[in-house]
Amino acid sequence: MKTKSGSEKLTKNNKKKSWLEKLHDSKDLPKVVKLTAVQRKKWNVKTLAIPSPMEVNDIMKGVKKGKVITINEIREIIGERHGAEAGCPITTGIFAWIAANAAEEERKAGKKKITPYWRTIKSTGELNEKYPGGIEAQKRALLAEGHEIVKKGKKYLVVK
Repeated sequence: MKTKSGSEKLTKNNKKKSWLEKLHDSKDLPKVVKLTAVQRKKWNVKTLAIPSPMEVNDIMKGVKKGKVITINEIREIIGERHGAEAGCPITTGIFAWIAANAAEEERKAGKKKITPYWRTIKSTGELNEKYPGGIEAQKRALLAEGHEIVKKGKKYLVVK
């Protein structure tokens, strides 16, 4: 991870953090924040719950085979859990990406049961090109579980 100065963020041993380390770094989260007037206008809510990476991962883990969940649905769950109007869209998306990469680290280490991150799609129903293996890998995994996927322009969408 690059800092604002462009340098790599390193651990105590001067090694780049693994995805699993990032997943387990709670950063004093979750927490609920009250938004400023400008933020309220942008997000259309007064309070946002900022989840921990593990909280997003745990929600993603709960999605059963044959089902999908959107980032907005995860945000709704997070907001409800913490008594906020919604979950933060930015951190929820980033933490879903971290969870996906951490799951692939686990797969490469030989773990069989990993977080089924391919079942988490964008709020528009689109596949996520930022997940490991890109759209092709997510498409293969979803098709193997019986989902129907359609191409609209350059985007691939799950038919719900």
